[in-house]
Amino acid sequence: MPYAYKLMPSPVGQLTLVARNDKLGAVLWETERENRVRLGQLHEANDSPVLVETERQLMEYFAGTRNRFELELDFYGTDFQKQVWQALLTIPFGETRSYSQIARQIGNPSAVRAVGAANGRNPISIIAPCHRVVGASGALTGFAGGLEAKQYLLMLEDRGQAKLAF
Repeated sequence: MPYAYKLMPSPVGQLTLVARNDKLGAVLWETERENRVRLGQLHEANDSPVLVETERQLMEYFAGTRNRFELELDFYGTDFQKQVWQALLTIPFGETRSYSQIARQIGNPSAVRAVGAANGRNPISIIAPCHRVVGASGALTGFAGGLEAKQYLLMLEDRGQAKLAF
């Protein structure tokens, strides 16, 4: 199935917004690692309603006027990955969670490493806030957009005071 895409400049670099079936399927980074998110054939669609709306909401987020996204999402992955990605959507704006907290939330407390792997493959960055997941000590850990982008997003959301909820 072909995917529609639109490029978007942002404070964390150029983002590629991707739609599938009139829903948001991915927000990809300029420095995206090959095959981190597997997509089908892409075609440019700057006038796609879902991509235009995604860009609008992201611009509001970066401007500090939006703390919640209202978009239909189309996650493509395994059932376990989808479970982790749905859990990401429950992390409140300006807060963080650890990988072990997410593992407990989805009812699989021993799956901390698998949660980390699923988090790393989250196709809908920023919207499904994988940047809000940190190490157990509160340390910033790997992030597809890079640790500087992760730090920027956390500071944007909480003006540098991201709260750990342990």
